[in-house]
Amino acid sequence: MDEDVTVVSPNTSSKRRVAYYYDNDVGLYSYGGAHPMKPYRMRMAHHLVAAYDMLQQMDVFRPRRATALSMTQFHTDEYIDFLSKVTPETVEELTGNGTRFLVGEDNPAWDGLFEFCSISAGGSISAAQRLNAGAADIAINWAGGLHHAKKREASGFCYVNDIVLGILELLRHHPRVLYIDIDCHHGDGVEEAFYTTDRVFTCSVHKQVNFFPGTGDVHDRGYGSGRGYSANIPLMNGITDEQYKSVFQPVMSHIIEWFRPGAIVLQCGADSLSGDKLGVFNLSMEGHAACVQFIRSFNIPTILLGGGGYTTKNVARAWTYETACALGIEHEIPRMLPYTDHLEWYGPRYRLDVESSNMQTTTTMSTLKVSSAKFWKDYAICLLPQVDMDEVDLRLSHHVRNAHTIQSSSTSSSGDDQSDSSGAEDIGMDNGHDRHGRSSHKNPSKRAFFRRQGELLWDSQDIGSRLRRGGPAIWNEDESEIVQAHESSYIDLGMGRKRKYAVGIMATWKPEAGENL
Repeated sequence: MDEDVTVVSPNTSSKRRVAYYYDNDVGLYSYGGAHPMKPYRMRMAHHLVAAYDMLQQMDVFRPRRATALSMTQFHTDEYIDFLSKVTPETVEELTGNGTRFLVGEDNPAWDGLFEFCSISAGGSISAAQRLNAGAADIAINWAGGLHHAKKREASGFCYVNDIVLGILELLRHHPRVLYIDIDCHHGDGVEEAFYTTDRVFTCSVHKQVNFFPGTGDVHDRGYGSGRGYSANIPLMNGITDEQYKSVFQPVMSHIIEWFRPGAIVLQCGADSLSGDKLGVFNLSMEGHAACVQFIRSFNIPTILLGGGGYTTKNVARAWTYETACALGIEHEIPRMLPYTDHLEWYGPRYRLDVESSNMQTTTTMSTLKVSSAKFWKDYAICLLPQVDMDEVDLRLSHHVRNAHTIQSSSTSSSGDDQSDSSGAEDIGMDNGHDRHGRSSHKNPSKRAFFRRQGELLWDSQDIGSRLRRGGPAIWNEDESEIVQAHESSYIDLGMGRKRKYAVGIMATWKPEAGENL
């Protein structure tokens, strides 16, 4: 696989430029023989995609593996340092007998853990960079979608939150990003990361409470500036294709019409399929893929990610079919499976289909109407009129004016620290600096910068180590340097106008020469 693969011609409206990210090593890792998460499912899906001759119709890439430094765009230094060192032999010592980082039996330490995380996260960051460069309409990373991982610990089989890292990459270019989660389990890690910002709208469709992770109530709608920018749609056991569609499509239409995202991230957890070992929904392959088809119809740059899914052969079927949906050829591929090295796994039917079962459900169309009415009542009030980039500029400049309490003298970094830089395909953003030689002691003097939590992606406890990395500066209203930011980029407003903003501390901008604040 390389970067010279011929893409599908975008001449017809049904075609999209699709970038596909896959590392063949991803299928070599194992959580343990009895663990329900099987990375091997990604290899099975890839082999089916190849057998259906879809690789020739996409740009196919082996993603650059995410570095430890790039993972700390969201996760704490201490946690990533732990992941890079932990082994099955040292896990008890490094976790304090299971009291931190890896809590519970769901998240074991296993050989190759950090390498697996670097593949998963690298694919999602690469996919985001591809969209930012305008080189693809849809980017696929079935090794991603690990939506439970938290800032400081693993959760629900997820160690590094590749989704958050990918969205942060998208935010360098897009003012607003929509995250949609159709996994059977609530996307708690992603929601938590963006709960206080209005630049990311998170929407999760999942099993009702009393089901892992126990979050995602319909009343959880965000906080502060993020109030109204999180939506949760909990559903009952055994929901069918028709019932799911009756909720999913009108809700997504409403959100997209109002929020106007510059990019969409769709987590396609396959544990919502009928017959999943850990799931409780009754969706067919077509019902699950209908979500992909519907989001694709909006012609908004989109990343498709994997996620849950524990009946391995059905996961491979679903993600293969949804790859075809991304290409717009789902009606052209035969339902009888082509030969692959894993063909015997798909017996006894050897077909691409995943059918609904006769599973009983307590869900009725009337109960769905009640749930939908509750959703519209909650969100009709909080959703604000659409904003353009000039209004975003005003809000960002307001943050700059409020930042004058930070003394520039307290923001100096060590002489060894270097600012990070990122190219169009540079996943790692690694400048060669040794992250292990950098102190991560928290600096309370920086916390005043976080007075307005609503616009921020990181909490005050992590600010100290991030500031010491140096990097492009944030300016106050008289353009004097007041604090170091972690990353910078530009928002292109058209007609030659650009705004510089920082990513990693907060979004802000410095006027171009000759412009007034």
